Amino acid sequence: MSPKSISIKDIARAVGMSHSTVSRALSDSPLVAKDTKRRIQRVAHEMGYVPSAIARGLVTKRTRTIGLVVTTITDPFIGEVVQGVEERAMDADYSVILCDCNAEPERELANVRVLREKRVDAIIVTSSRVGNLYVPLLEDLDVPIVLINNQQAGEYVYSVRSDDHQGGRLVGEYLASLGHRRIAYITGPPNASRSLVRLEGCRSALREHGLDIDPQASVPGDGRTEGGEAAVARLLQLSPHPTAIFCYNDMTAIGALRALKKAGLDVPGDVSVIGYDDIPFSAYVAPPLTTVAQPKNRLGQRAMELTLRLLEGEEGNAEEQGEELSDIVLTPAFIERASSGPAPSS
Repeated sequence: MSPKSISIKDIARAVGMSHSTVSRALSDSPLVAKDTKRRIQRVAHEMGYVPSAIARGLVTKRTRTIGLVVTTITDPFIGEVVQGVEERAMDADYSVILCDCNAEPERELANVRVLREKRVDAIIVTSSRVGNLYVPLLEDLDVPIVLINNQQAGEYVYSVRSDDHQGGRLVGEYLASLGHRRIAYITGPPNASRSLVRLEGCRSALREHGLDIDPQASVPGDGRTEGGEAAVARLLQLSPHPTAIFCYNDMTAIGALRALKKAGLDVPGDVSVIGYDDIPFSAYVAPPLTTVAQPKNRLGQRAMELTLRLLEGEEGNAEEQGEELSDIVLTPAFIERASSGPAPSS
């Protein structure tokens, strides 16, 4: 008899017990004596019994699946976050269904609704473009939703994020210490709220040194290399041009490096470039990129850990112990490499 055809009835006949007793033993019920339970479980294992996830779901009202919606799987930042989610999910015997929304708000919401229709137990969303819309959606979706890098106010909205304001401050302090006075910023996509938080963090540190970023030197990007190249072309039209460029993310910074090289400018001799995220490529471009490292894998791990706690009903216990579950904040780190240096003397 093949493993796929083994049923509880087959095991019941083999051990000479009732179907209900075998079912309880396989679900580890305390109603079955330990010796009997061990015998049934041993026989089931020897027969190659594989429990049905569908049948188990009908009983427990759980599918042991988590929906994960990402902005785009082509972003190297996302890969490490997904890896962190899957590591914790596997440890807890959960499966992950991955959806790519291509950074499109409508597609993100559509993916969330489809995942709910597939009866996932919870949903994790990275870098949401429509995070504020989850508050009215929560009652209809009726499953926990955890946002990564997109905090939203609301009684039932949960998030895990890196401290973008602190990350921006690290950049501002660093550039001020190197004597830079003409500092530019290349933003992220228009609906990326983190872009403004990083900019404000940088500006808050600069202001403490009597410096700031000129509004003309804050130019739009799109989070991609092409956006970084186009933004640098605009910045080089300024006279004098910036001596340092802080970029929304590493992909933007890699595009900026390419544009500066094509313009015949030396990095960091003429212009320093700083990214954000510390994706794997950042250490291998020429010159290696100075950046702010987000704890990417840890973001994914903590998001999954929070999801499991919500599914296990630990929210109330956490509140009693004074523990904050609604907004978990992780600390970024500054990584200095060869793409940045002192401001040019002339």
